[in-house]
Amino acid sequence: MTRLLVTGASGLLGVNLALLAAQKGYDVIGWTNRERLVNAPFETASVDLTDFDEIGPHLEAAKPDLIIHCAALTNVDQAETNGRLSYLLNAEAPGYLASAAARNGAKLIHISTDAVFDGSKGDYSEEDMPHPLNTYAHSKLKGEEAIASANPDAIIARVVFYGWSIRGNRSLAEFFYNHLSAEQTVNGFTDMFFTPLYVNHLAGILLEMAEKNLSGLYHVFGSTPISKYAFGVALAREFGLDESLVSPISALEAGLATRRPLNLSMRTDKLSAALGHEIPTGTEGLRALADALREGLREKLASLAA
Repeated sequence: MTRLLVTGASGLLGVNLALLAAQKGYDVIGWTNRERLVNAPFETASVDLTDFDEIGPHLEAAKPDLIIHCAALTNVDQAETNGRLSYLLNAEAPGYLASAAARNGAKLIHISTDAVFDGSKGDYSEEDMPHPLNTYAHSKLKGEEAIASANPDAIIARVVFYGWSIRGNRSLAEFFYNHLSAEQTVNGFTDMFFTPLYVNHLAGILLEMAEKNLSGLYHVFGSTPISKYAFGVALAREFGLDESLVSPISALEAGLATRRPLNLSMRTDKLSAALGHEIPTGTEGLRALADALREGLREKLASLAA
């Protein structure tokens, strides 16, 4: 049985990944920090990843075969105002974790972001040169560099995803669903494009990548680039909600506090070739999101909140 360590196990990706892996028969331990889990169907521990001296001992105690490092400071505006914390969590901690993983013979998958690009052209591949626009993106790029230097056999997975979370407000899908189900008008950016993957599809692909013993940099995105506005409309249609409540607006006119890239459409040719199959489409992702709601996943996740 594979012993899997998931960092950031109370986050959107971390908790869904840990639950899926446990269902698949992995022996899971989830590391959390400030947001603890209760009654989780897997082992949990509280670990402060900014205490670099403790990463090695905690890892040795956990004895994982595989580590999927999801923990990060992901709030773009918070990263901009607290740059020190952003670099501690997103740039420096990954390097320490990668070194400890290599010493202990554990396979590592590091979760990065599409935001390492400036969004000036779109259709990005792994060969394109990153150009981050804000502190969050720059710190994540430095984290990629730390991983590659300390542990060349690791997987660096750039991702963007949506799904149901413990608190119910962590993803763009939840943002649209919460407002539309309450019959509230919500803005959708017509000029901001991304290539999202449903979180459980992403979790399954990450486990598959580990099972195939891949290494290096991969773009792990959906197969369908879409604007934030079109995503909101598509979600409304999937859930039978009023799509006219999604108001088209330009991101350039929205007064965002932190500069963000516009066109983050991504290519996944390398990943598809490595896995030997296509990546799920946007329609398949939204259908799976709706199925998960009907099956009670949102309530199950909420029950894990401390």
